[in-house]
Amino acid sequence: MANFIGEFECKLDPKGRLMMPAGLRKQLDPVAQEKFVLNRGFEKCLVLYPKNEWEIISTEINQLNQYVKKNRDFIRYFYRGATELGLDNTGRVLFPKRLLEYAAVEKEVVLFAYSNRIEVWNKEVYDGLLTDEPEDFALLAEEVMGSKNTGGSDGGLS
Repeated sequence: MANFIGEFECKLDPKGRLMMPAGLRKQLDPVAQEKFVLNRGFEKCLVLYPKNEWEIISTEINQLNQYVKKNRDFIRYFYRGATELGLDNTGRVLFPKRLLEYAAVEKEVVLFAYSNRIEVWNKEVYDGLLTDEPEDFALLAEEVMGSKNTGGSDGGLS
């Protein structure tokens, strides 16, 4: 499983192509063969998955019971717009115009790489997220991570 890390400020050319940063390319698993799947994110961003990671996610989603309407709705929305992409000879990836419009991505973008994905954000929107940081990040961390058995006031004994 990939474990990407980093924020990369980039620019799209007029045709919607992005030069994949060298620091990010170095983190790619050779199994992905520089192939990706681009999809809509849960927020107004795009998510770029290496092809091998997309296959793992697809396998998990395809196990959902499609006789349940909520599952069908999720499956349709999740796959909506999913597009396979590859790097060209110069290390650029061409984003479909429709997906760029969905995320309001224009010239300046931020690639936010974490876990097995690379989020593609309109730079202004991404910068706005950072200013909306929770007032008490420590409290949020406790709420989200506090249930993990990683230590704490009981010394990690639960």
